[in-house]
Amino acid sequence: MTPSSTFALRHGLPGLAGTGLIAIGALGVGWLPPSSGMIDAPVVAILHTSLAGSMAARALVIIGLAILLQAWLVIGYELLSRSRAHVVTSTMDIAKVLALWCAPLLLAPPLFSRDAYSYYVQGRVFSQGHDPTTTGVSVVPGWFDDGADPMWVESPTPYGPLFLAIERNVAEFAHPNAYLGGLIFRLAAVVGVVLIAWFLPRLARLHGIDPARALWLGVLNPVVLMHFVAGAHNDALMVGLVVTGLALAAERSCVWGAVAVSLGAAVKPIALLALPFTGLLWAGRDGSWLDRIRAWLSTALVAACTLASVFLVVGAGAGVLSAAFGTPSGVLTWLSPTTAIGRPIGLLLTWAGLTADASTALSVVRLLGLAVALLAVAYLALRPGGRSPVRGAALAFGVVVLLGPVVQPWYLLWFLPLFAATGLSVRELRLAVFLTGVFTVHGMIESTINADNLTDISDTITFAVAIGIVLVLLLASPRERMLALGPPGVGGLMPQDEDASSRADAMRWRADARMRS
Repeated sequence: MTPSSTFALRHGLPGLAGTGLIAIGALGVGWLPPSSGMIDAPVVAILHTSLAGSMAARALVIIGLAILLQAWLVIGYELLSRSRAHVVTSTMDIAKVLALWCAPLLLAPPLFSRDAYSYYVQGRVFSQGHDPTTTGVSVVPGWFDDGADPMWVESPTPYGPLFLAIERNVAEFAHPNAYLGGLIFRLAAVVGVVLIAWFLPRLARLHGIDPARALWLGVLNPVVLMHFVAGAHNDALMVGLVVTGLALAAERSCVWGAVAVSLGAAVKPIALLALPFTGLLWAGRDGSWLDRIRAWLSTALVAACTLASVFLVVGAGAGVLSAAFGTPSGVLTWLSPTTAIGRPIGLLLTWAGLTADASTALSVVRLLGLAVALLAVAYLALRPGGRSPVRGAALAFGVVVLLGPVVQPWYLLWFLPLFAATGLSVRELRLAVFLTGVFTVHGMIESTINADNLTDISDTITFAVAIGIVLVLLLASPRERMLALGPPGVGGLMPQDEDASSRADAMRWRADARMRS
């Protein structure tokens, strides 16, 4: 047996067992559209409708996630431990493990979210002649039986024209089987994961980072398995196209890089954040201000032509920008710092009789956060000296997520792959591992999408159990503890030799004061 096969089996099988348990548990706690009739199958009925079955299904998901997290931490230790620096692991080894871990989830019911069914119903809206960016799913009879979340009843979709076309084609192909539609949307998300897995190592190599290590953090990550594969979010395709575009631009295929990023924006408009940094790559590290302005204008022209072409071909999506800003803001999530700050302030002002309700203060805090985020993005684009444009894009996505009105667990993946490609110090890597653990625990708590009551006693019990399991994982094994808590035995994602350091330096833009005029 070759060393590559040994690695894949030794590390792939534990994670495969974890995702297998998650897939079985999804039959009980994943959302099954009433129209699919799957809930009437004997095993599914037991797991889905009875109290004991539902508890067992939820336990399987929690245990599976715990096993998956541990398997991921063990691989991280193997890759990052200084005592094992002589062990060479290829990106193909990580890719084989990724394929093994993904396999059980491909046919499982969508988990942690029912967005895949909302995509399907939005496709039906489009297929019936309406523009989903201006019309909610209520125009489709039986939308609830097809699995769409009630939040989309009157809310327009915030997705771009490329994804609208995908929604329409999937809906027309799968109708009336909403479950089949959900599985096809998962395949679209897997395409995004494949794009990240293919282009992320190329970006990492350019930045002097070990591609296998970058792939471990940015793609093999449990949050990717949970939300891009099991959850089938279209963010996977958007991130895949952004990573593709930045990699192509960094390799000097700048026009195609701008096209790929623009196609990402045609999936979700937030991808537009990457365009200024694509322009920086186009200008080059020795470019003057005039070179940068020309590159930004060229990037904008390519993006405009690409998006206009998609709009014309698809024939819908005119309301995407207003929907992108308006629809998410109606969601309240305590993961968002601006919401976590603004909501209590609003409640306090309402209690004091100074405002009629809490929404005014919440809106003000959110707007302030968004304004600061946009200023930060402008600074990162206009003053890129001392860092790679790809790093600037990672920071831009990170600050927008941090200060945006809504934070979902999978938003972490907007920027984590880009940070993995550009390098992390030991402290930064420890934070990335910590966030992965936090959002894995969050997934354990929110493992059922049949109910969303955060005060439900079952959620409280699940939270305690999940925290207990993760603490046991971290404390029971010195390898996991060393990686998560960061003693000297584990290094960060940094260049490992002089050649790698030279490549990293070549990707850092010169300080503005040293720019040639």
